[in-house]
Amino acid sequence: MLPFRRAEELSLLESLLDGCVEGNAGLLLVEGAVGCGKSEFLETVAAHAENRGALVLRAGGSPAGRGRALGVLRRLAADAPPGALPVPSSPDEGEDPLALRDLAVAVRELGATAPVVICVDDLHHVDGASGRHLLHLAHATRRAPVLLVLAASPHEHHDPLLRTEMLRLPHFIRLRLRPLTPDAVRSLLPDRTEADAARLHEAAGGNPLLLRALLQDPQGRPGDAYAQAVLACLHRCGPVTPELARALAVLDGLATPAHLARLSGTTEPAAARALAALADAGLLAPAGRHGLRHPAARAAVLDTTDPADRSALHARAARLARTADAPDTEVAAQLLAAHDTRPEWSLPVLRSAADLHAAQGDTARAAALLRLAQEACPDATTRAEVDVRLGVVLGRTDPAAAEHGLAAPLAAAAAGRLGPRALAPLARALAAQGRVEESADVLERLAADGARRGSGPAGDPLDGLSAFPRWAPGRRRTPAEPGPHRAVRSAGTTVHPAALWALPVEAEEGAAARSAELFLRGATLAEGTVEPVAQALRTLLHLDGAARALPWCEEFAHQAARRGATGWLAVFAGLAAEARLRLGDLTGAAETAGGALRQAPAGGASALLGAVAGTLARAYTAMGRLEEAAAVLARPAPAEHAGGVHGLAYLRARGHHALATSRFHAALGDFLDIGRYTKLWGLDRPRVLPWRADAAEALLRLGEADRAERFLADQLTTRDAADPWVRGTSLRLRASLRGPGERPAMLARAVDDLRRSGDQYELARAMADFGQALREAGEPARAAMVHRKAWHLAKTCGADALRERILPGHTEEDAADRAGGTGTPDAGLVASLSESERRVALLAVHGHTNREIAKKLYITVSTVEQHLTRVYRKLNIPGRRALPVDLDPAGVGGRA
Repeated sequence: MLPFRRAEELSLLESLLDGCVEGNAGLLLVEGAVGCGKSEFLETVAAHAENRGALVLRAGGSPAGRGRALGVLRRLAADAPPGALPVPSSPDEGEDPLALRDLAVAVRELGATAPVVICVDDLHHVDGASGRHLLHLAHATRRAPVLLVLAASPHEHHDPLLRTEMLRLPHFIRLRLRPLTPDAVRSLLPDRTEADAARLHEAAGGNPLLLRALLQDPQGRPGDAYAQAVLACLHRCGPVTPELARALAVLDGLATPAHLARLSGTTEPAAARALAALADAGLLAPAGRHGLRHPAARAAVLDTTDPADRSALHARAARLARTADAPDTEVAAQLLAAHDTRPEWSLPVLRSAADLHAAQGDTARAAALLRLAQEACPDATTRAEVDVRLGVVLGRTDPAAAEHGLAAPLAAAAAGRLGPRALAPLARALAAQGRVEESADVLERLAADGARRGSGPAGDPLDGLSAFPRWAPGRRRTPAEPGPHRAVRSAGTTVHPAALWALPVEAEEGAAARSAELFLRGATLAEGTVEPVAQALRTLLHLDGAARALPWCEEFAHQAARRGATGWLAVFAGLAAEARLRLGDLTGAAETAGGALRQAPAGGASALLGAVAGTLARAYTAMGRLEEAAAVLARPAPAEHAGGVHGLAYLRARGHHALATSRFHAALGDFLDIGRYTKLWGLDRPRVLPWRADAAEALLRLGEADRAERFLADQLTTRDAADPWVRGTSLRLRASLRGPGERPAMLARAVDDLRRSGDQYELARAMADFGQALREAGEPARAAMVHRKAWHLAKTCGADALRERILPGHTEEDAADRAGGTGTPDAGLVASLSESERRVALLAVHGHTNREIAKKLYITVSTVEQHLTRVYRKLNIPGRRALPVDLDPAGVGGRA
């Protein structure tokens, strides 16, 4: 154990012992809070005195012994040589002046042979008769070698006569043992870092007993030893302290003397004295805070309280807090601890507190309060409102729980038990989760209810879901191609849940992308901004390109991760993975999607997580990792996955995997289901879900060329036909339906479009087909160059299966040798090329002839030849076939 003695205390002790040895009397009263070392100081006095040849007599008071007269005196006599100290046979005799004198005479006689040191602990618990003997002894031994050392608590009731008379004695000295300072703790623990010593001092409050206990616990963190020391201190702080400590632990931040007195059943003065004792003992929080100093101390007190008593205390504390106009969060915390919903005001308080905790990001506390609020709901409508709110709150951390949480209100709505007050937020929550069919059903019930009542709902139920500026006031919110039986008339506006997921119409696309980015620049992630931010990211991704959207997706994913919002992380990491997949970064897409799924809570099927899993499965499928893709698709998925927007992504991934594993009919079925739902909901945008191209690929594998042609022709007549990604993927597939003479030209156009789109994987697929077409057309040199570029792109993307199909069994060096090329260009040599030379060389690498390059760049064939000649010379290569495949370090290719 650490010797928590300080220099000034030891100096005073030595001085008093010196005087006693020299024949002088001493009277020392040692005061201090519980745990601050009074008893230890008495032991130190006794040890030093015995080392110097003194006779030491020890005794101490106790709460139980206060009623036994002369108990302390008897213990002193028992500690003295046999028969040395007389003890009255009865309390009445103890009051006799002769008995008082006999004790003093006996002590002086003992002092004649050796100094006498009398140590009495817990003076405040000494019985009255013993106290009078000690006082008389202090008077009668002023000229004898007798040192009287008494220890007492300054916060306990003393015999006023004993204290007053001691103060009058000239040799009386008072020593107050203070809590340890931070500097004292650092000096006592030289092997600890400054930060660790400061932490220990803070947890112990400078109390030596608590500090010792902390040092016994593992890593100096409050544990069992600390808890036992806290309880020991509390039980030694006075009779009212244990009850007051329980009140303290229950009230915590509401702990004022008046509240504590009411809750513990004592008086305010008694509560104030007990609080002073606890504060001096370092058990209370520092100034400006309330309650016990450390959560471990609070837990120790509550753990030793009977559960029924504890619940009753919390229930009383809730009413006390409500009467005192405490914040709803404080009142609700007490209701939650008591599991009490009996007060008529409990439901609004619980809901208000849950909203406040949700706004602060404390999802667990908000959800716990809402679950308790469910028990306080008087009817189905109110219960549904609470259920919906709980689902929204859980969406921050647990998408599956958020989706499953709407099952009960949905069932109540289907049974006709909900009114407009609950139907509107339910429709809104379902729409936000992408559950279009279910949200539309609820909206229809809401409209029918309004019709029966002769009035529509107040406002648009879907209002407030998005703050994204593309929804200007007064603009119709129907999807571009709405399903006629699913649009719902509400408050004079035609609404449909799928509108929340629709892209703007063509005339607005450029402005919408700019507005999306402007909105994202000023957006901060919070409960009310998750949906509009996700909408803006989707708009940017599909209208302005994945490269532009990806940094924003990653930024908001990082914000969600920093907040511990794993549900929001799934939203934004899923979008980031989709953006990477659209760029052809298969490895990056798989890592991002896989990371989001690993961080999501385990258990439960979720449509949102199903969509993220779909992105992961598509990446694995494109990489040729078919077994891993199958394992991802085997994750639990909602039974009605096709009823929501997220389910369409899952269907597409399953269809792609079916294509890769030669289950063409199954793939076609999934793609046609996507088309059916996107048409029904007005979400038929090939930029987002090119189901026609997917279906055409399945039909081509089934040998149904005519049907495949119809789907591709149809896709090229949609409003997205001008998009280079849509057109490039369509042309690649359509080329397979053309004769050998037409195929190279169509694939060359597909290559140009996909190069501009930024999708490296689709570009690699198109170039692989282009190279094959060139070989079949009798142009082996061009075919080899194109295949070399396609092989390199597939390797960069991580598409190992595609790379193996292009050049089976070949490595990077093999591919370069086969083409007579140099592989990766020297950055310095490439930098020496002019922009015009780079453009020409890049088009040559992609398989274009000199004439085609001249036509594309509006220059003469001779100029193309001159540019290429200079490129060969600067790169020190023999000719076109040796052009390096990675020839776009400055991003020129995207503009060519």
